[in-house]
Amino acid sequence: MADTGEDPRPRILWLIKGLGPGGAERLLVTAAELGSHSEFRFEVAFGLDWKTALVEELRACGVPVTCLGVRRGWDPRWVIALRRLLLLRRYAVVHVHSPVMAIGIRLLNATLPRRLRPALISTEHNSWSSHSPLTRWANRVTFNADRVHLAVSEDTRQSLPARLRPQVEVVVHGTSLAEAALARDRRMETRKLLGAPEDEVLVITVANLRANKAYPDLLAAAREVLDRASVRCRFLAVGQGPLEAEIRELHGRMGLADRFLMLGARTDVFDLMAASDIFVLASVVEGFPVALMEALAIGLPVVATSVGGVPDAIRPGVNGILVPPSSPDELAEALLSLVKDGSARQSLADGARSSGAGFDAARAVRRVEEHYRELAAQVSLPRGKVAV
Repeated sequence: MADTGEDPRPRILWLIKGLGPGGAERLLVTAAELGSHSEFRFEVAFGLDWKTALVEELRACGVPVTCLGVRRGWDPRWVIALRRLLLLRRYAVVHVHSPVMAIGIRLLNATLPRRLRPALISTEHNSWSSHSPLTRWANRVTFNADRVHLAVSEDTRQSLPARLRPQVEVVVHGTSLAEAALARDRRMETRKLLGAPEDEVLVITVANLRANKAYPDLLAAAREVLDRASVRCRFLAVGQGPLEAEIRELHGRMGLADRFLMLGARTDVFDLMAASDIFVLASVVEGFPVALMEALAIGLPVVATSVGGVPDAIRPGVNGILVPPSSPDELAEALLSLVKDGSARQSLADGARSSGAGFDAARAVRRVEEHYRELAAQVSLPRGKVAV
């Protein structure tokens, strides 16, 4: 349907490649839960028709969702579908959360009549080096079409070409502190459901099954920990992704069985974290992981590789331990030091919970909405129906 102009709230479109259970996608759900719906009309458009895990959660928050209906991000048909949507719905602001989608909307926006062009905001969620050379080139060429550029961490901002960095503001998106508190209250209930006795140390990772998450390193470290730990210990892994068959096959060959549970995609991540005792991340490339912020908000001591925005959050000896990437032996040693020492775990847990209080998603949402407010005031879209 066309925008008739009856509702004075400006439309804000969040544009993303897919709605799978990844970090950037989860941030949209948080923004939908905490957003100022009385002031803005939020909507989501996504490209990949097979990444739909979060569609219903967004709709439950009162956010309409439109699938642009392609199987691959470079399929140009999503641009055609998006153009029609832009003409029909008349968005004041489009906030894009994917580099490929950012390139497409920037080029598309230039083809619209000037009076119908929404203001563009883009958020960089990952290191510039993680994108393909073609994506980096096209992103650099079209970058100035945006009115506002955001990055999820200082490391992510620093990964951009030097001439682009001054235009980029860092907004650490955070997580729901209220949801974390509720999950902590359910800790014993969740441990009972997991069959975890009081003396069992649970180590959890929340990471999709992709190359950058370095699951082979994590599995190797877990095997060493399980072989050497003098206390009962178990690993939990939450995530799904294209390497699932390969990782499960490696898991089987290493004989990890039920001592390393691969739980797939879950909707109760906060509860699983709250039931655990240590959070681990073995990544070789990161932006600023949402799961890391969630772990700190819960109050979990962290053992993680020193990549991306992770060192921005982890203070060794205060809330966690940092190790080099691609070093499963060092990862195992760090994990063992906490698995074996309950007092060390508790000390880092106290530090984690204290630092986690700084990752308040509501504050980040308000900052982004300040940009929406300023840009919407500058965009004057005509009323009535537009022929398409």
